[in-house]
Amino acid sequence: MDTFFDRRNWRVIIFIAAVSFIFSGCQTAYFKTMEKLGVHKRDIMVDRVKDARDSQEEAKEQFKTALEKFSSVLNFKGGELEDKYKQLNAEYEKSEEKAEDVRDRIDSVEDVSKALFAEWEAELSQYSSESLRRNSEKKLQQTRTQYKQLIEAMKMAEKKIAPVLTAFHDQVLFLKHNLNAQAISSLQSELVSVEQDVASLIREMEKSIGEADVFIQSMIDE
Repeated sequence: MDTFFDRRNWRVIIFIAAVSFIFSGCQTAYFKTMEKLGVHKRDIMVDRVKDARDSQEEAKEQFKTALEKFSSVLNFKGGELEDKYKQLNAEYEKSEEKAEDVRDRIDSVEDVSKALFAEWEAELSQYSSESLRRNSEKKLQQTRTQYKQLIEAMKMAEKKIAPVLTAFHDQVLFLKHNLNAQAISSLQSELVSVEQDVASLIREMEKSIGEADVFIQSMIDE
């Protein structure tokens, strides 16, 4: 199933709907406004899953970059540590922002999925054709199953973020108050654990991204 609007039109539509959402204060009004504009919950769901997938891809790359920065600082042999601290703190803050974006995107996927599935199930009783009703119910069950796999993968990846952020924060905080060679030596012992946490996070994010691609394709193909 082709999407109704291209990306440029989507941005205009989403802006209009966002204004409606601000004044209405509820998701129901948002979805109704989008429906009037010709954008159905199914389209919104696909678009939000794409956004969630992209945010995880961006977060994955940011955590890779942050780990590289942390590793380079721990192998630092001399010079101004204040500058290195500022670099690490900047990477930590960027990682935190990406993590927040991932959480927000997952929440937005959950919001539209609840609305879509509730509407889909309610409309099953409106069929006069029993065969069409059964066919629609079967597709609903299939979509729910695929969605369950998707959201579980997304949440599993999101859970892996916290330990990495905590480790980054600890290192930045320690370095902030101990700008000397001894501090660098102390932090080196933590590097292996951080690397393992980041590797685990990246694996889960790649799995989640893969599930998102499968889900998007299944929704487009129907």
